Amino acid sequence: MTLSKFTTQYNIKNTIILLEGKRNVLESDKEKLIQLGNLLATHLPLATFRSGNAAGADFYFSQGVLQVAPERLQVITPYDNHRQKANNAYKTISLDDIDLANEPEVVYQSKNNKKTKSMIDKYVDGAKDRFAIKAAYIIRDTVKVNGTNSGIPPVNFAFFYDDEQNPKTGGTGHTMAICDINNVPYLTQSVWVKWI
Repeated sequence: MTLSKFTTQYNIKNTIILLEGKRNVLESDKEKLIQLGNLLATHLPLATFRSGNAAGADFYFSQGVLQVAPERLQVITPYDNHRQKANNAYKTISLDDIDLANEPEVVYQSKNNKKTKSMIDKYVDGAKDRFAIKAAYIIRDTVKVNGTNSGIPPVNFAFFYDDEQNPKTGGTGHTMAICDINNVPYLTQSVWVKWI
């Protein structure tokens, strides 16, 4: 896919683009992530951009969007005040504000992550210890893609910065799997880096 084809297809009102990836970003790639966020915000003036407010790729992608359109950056966080000092989004949605008892599909799809499957139910039932809180990150990643019954819309497309030596692992891998399950198209840096 080319940038021109992408912008023709996705520069539509109510389009939501997810920008996210690994916390560990190669020094030589940091500026590329900023450039992509800037490029997309410039070429898609009707789109909103969503992030998880994590350190690393999320941060650098967001910096690019903030250069152009801070009013079109939203973040979904695993809990209130998550990395608050680094959060410059116009809108922040915390998992603490979502009644997960009314989000069975979010909970169900979050359990696709085998490492945290047992913690998901504990977290939904109210456990907030240091083990259960790991589930919040996975649930947050599911919500970033699928949205919620309570009014958070799903994304239309996603851009990822993945670990090319160990792809589709960790939280980024979970988010990519949720995109696959729900037929949300996405690109990794193997494609989008050619747009810069």
